[in-house]
Amino acid sequence: MLQKNDEFELTVTGFTAEGSGVGRKDGETVFVENAAAGDVVLAHVIKAKKTYAVAKTVRVLTPSPDRVTPACPVFDRCGGCVFGHVSYEAELRQKEQTVRDAFARIGGLTPAFEPICPSPRVARYRNKAEYPVRSVNGELTVGFYARRTHRVIGAQDCLLQPEEFAAIVALFRDWAQSERVTAYDETTGEGLLRHLYLRKGFATGEIAVCPVLNGNALPAADALIERLKTVPGFATLCYNVNTADTNVVLGRKTVALVGDGTIADELCGLRLRLSPASFYQVNRDGAELLYRKAAEYADLHAEDDLLDLYCGTGTVGLSMARCVRSLIGVEIVPDAVEDAKRNAARNGVTNAEFLCADAAEAAATLKARGVTPRVVLLDPPRKGCAEELLHTVAQIAPERVVYISCDPATLARDCARFSALGYTAQKAAPVDMFPRTGHVETVVLLSRN
Repeated sequence: MLQKNDEFELTVTGFTAEGSGVGRKDGETVFVENAAAGDVVLAHVIKAKKTYAVAKTVRVLTPSPDRVTPACPVFDRCGGCVFGHVSYEAELRQKEQTVRDAFARIGGLTPAFEPICPSPRVARYRNKAEYPVRSVNGELTVGFYARRTHRVIGAQDCLLQPEEFAAIVALFRDWAQSERVTAYDETTGEGLLRHLYLRKGFATGEIAVCPVLNGNALPAADALIERLKTVPGFATLCYNVNTADTNVVLGRKTVALVGDGTIADELCGLRLRLSPASFYQVNRDGAELLYRKAAEYADLHAEDDLLDLYCGTGTVGLSMARCVRSLIGVEIVPDAVEDAKRNAARNGVTNAEFLCADAAEAAATLKARGVTPRVVLLDPPRKGCAEELLHTVAQIAPERVVYISCDPATLARDCARFSALGYTAQKAAPVDMFPRTGHVETVVLLSRN
């Protein structure tokens, strides 16, 4: 049995869904961070369990053909880009295999898989960043959490974020230091600056800057505004109040200081206004590909009624509204529902109705109302759908269910449950919305038997 601090040569034969290398030593599975399939590494065990061990790579003895030099200087310390050490082609192969494996192992299903759709951008694709602000060795630090910790690694420029964000991080840190604005301390609950939240509209170039405060006012705001005026695209400055002892980034209150606290963007031909609390896909160009694939699977017609459960701010359903007779969107977050209504009005969509309700309860209510949509859209959070929701959808009996998911495991589980309710997972298309990270989106078409 392997023990902590054991060191040995290990041939890495595969990846986990989270991007760690996998090999076997003396019959035990070994997970190795920062290793690539095809590597031979010197591995050092940092955790030993009965059936597996976790190790770190001490040295790469023979590199994999897929291995590349990470472009980010903090790759081995930051928790973001788990695939930063392999080629993008290798990353895509692994993500596609992750989806296939989940369907086979968890769901026992074999839909017709389409090749994974690459992201139009591999770098600088994210339109949103949430930088934790902490004091590290007495110095105010803005960056990202180290993997599986709340220890902040200073990272002025992240290669997944727009270049303008790096300039904002630098001037924000300099402003805070010169004005003696304190960083939040999770242990004591003291200090003012918790996070720096940034968002950019890729179609418009507009940028929102939103410090998240452990307090009710932003000191020296005029000095920060003068610095931000030098950033191309700067459109609004607001601050968010979050004084709770929580890991949730944003609180309920946001105050605009420059502009109205929102920025504009366009997605699938829709004009949108985005506040800090608005849900919006972080990869805009990738989202357009994802939504086009969902629309293709939906195969909508002018006489159809479309039910969009977990609709968020309405973007998926609204992108298809002109193809159908009516759209009903359901979302449990009140602010998101109001955003969806405003987005519909902004784009002249008059055949849409948005309900603020739990998805399962709303589906049951609509069934009682006699609503019979031919197509149901599902885009739940990572935990997937509640089982009672699947039963209600099956009772509504749409011809097609189009399921969008960011978690292959819960997606495969729910598709297997749908199978027992008379719906077959016919087609599946992985879409890489999050290059260099361990996440992958998938669209599935389920048809009524």
